[in-house]
Amino acid sequence: MTRELVLRCSGRRGIQAVFAANRPIPGVKGENVVMEICPPGENSADDRLVELAGPGDLAVSRDLALAKRLLEKSVAVIDDRGRLFTLDNINELLSLRNFTVGLAENGLGIERTANYGKKELKAFADSLDRQITKITGNK
Repeated sequence: MTRELVLRCSGRRGIQAVFAANRPIPGVKGENVVMEICPPGENSADDRLVELAGPGDLAVSRDLALAKRLLEKSVAVIDDRGRLFTLDNINELLSLRNFTVGLAENGLGIERTANYGKKELKAFADSLDRQITKITGNK
């Protein structure tokens, strides 16, 4: 769902959207769309995104380690629920994630329900629009 919103936004606003993965992502195509096929290997797509990104860009990722790397390059980062990552909140979020992973590794995992519906999609769409407007100055 978020992929389609990014593609529509890219086409509507005439801005480039770059996707990176170790294999083609179905449906990723369009006039302003680039699909970067990365070599197999851990973090190769992340490394390519970090290499390509720079100040004034916007990234969408729920990967906190990748978000931190991008933030350090002055790239705006949101997740698929519209949450804005910042240099002020990323370390706390990474710490919380690491704590939760540690609990799970010791058999004390927290049960999570990852509902994603219209409310979450709207929050993402609103955040995407807000960040692109902020970056491009377009209303």
